[in-house]
Amino acid sequence: MKVAILDDWFDTLRGLPCFAKLDGLDVTVFTDHVADVDVLADRLRPFDAVVLFRERTAMRAELLDQLPNLKLISQRSVYPHVDVDACNRNGILLCSNMVHGDNSFAAPELTWALIMAAMRKIPQQMTNMRAGQWQLGVGKTIHGRTLGLYGYGRIAKIVEGYAKAFGMNVIWWGSEDGRARAAADGKTIADSREAFFATPDVVSIHVRLKPTTKGMITAADLGQMRQDAVFVNTSRAGLIEDGALLHALNAGRPGMAALDVFDQEPITWDDDPIANHPNVICTPHIGFVTEDEFELQFADIFDQVAAFAKGAPIHMINPQVWQD
Repeated sequence: MKVAILDDWFDTLRGLPCFAKLDGLDVTVFTDHVADVDVLADRLRPFDAVVLFRERTAMRAELLDQLPNLKLISQRSVYPHVDVDACNRNGILLCSNMVHGDNSFAAPELTWALIMAAMRKIPQQMTNMRAGQWQLGVGKTIHGRTLGLYGYGRIAKIVEGYAKAFGMNVIWWGSEDGRARAAADGKTIADSREAFFATPDVVSIHVRLKPTTKGMITAADLGQMRQDAVFVNTSRAGLIEDGALLHALNAGRPGMAALDVFDQEPITWDDDPIANHPNVICTPHIGFVTEDEFELQFADIFDQVAAFAKGAPIHMINPQVWQD
């Protein structure tokens, strides 16, 4: 079976222990990113299986319809970037472990790093110092301040633990079900959605991107935030209403954003209005980019490929296309 692994920019996966799960298969690792659909179709046409590196490459109908040999897409977690209807039409099995049980620490750790960096203006201080101008302004102590967490899931709960260790107060918001679960666990729920955005020193969102959550953080939400507050997003840019964050930053509410995710990725130009905004500190979607996280994720993904090769697929999203 011919297997293509896409978008492994630093050729990392071959060095992980889990790569041995693909022994005996004809594996090609692509370390570049191809955005042109026709060029990508020419590249992938010989392959039976494609391994996705998160959402770095979208698998839409215009691509899938050009891949008659493709039988399997293997990835992990949610799949808004995969056209399941097109998979069904073309007889392509999508396998994805929905990972409801395990804890991932890479994204929470980066979230906390961005919060610390924003509150103490670490990137700006570094730039100023390297320019020979020593200190730049005054930062803020985290102890005693308030963190607002939107979304009552695994990652947010880990971030809460870090916040408590640093002496922060934590308030919560999210879906009705999420708020109910948080309240049952004894968490402090904001009095209203408006109060949730208006009260904290830092607001951090931790929600999966799917059709029902796209654009859920609105311009009105951001406009409620304080002029000295920080908005943190290490989840997905699509959770924010189109254009709302740039408008909010230009209007001064919130006063700063700390971001790891963007509307277009990868950013390969030097004039992106968000990445270059004076009130933004940012990282290039590295929340999950650690050796430990890769091993955790791709062990599942490669298990799915190996199981398919043996005729016993696992974690099937559209099992109706599978035939022994």
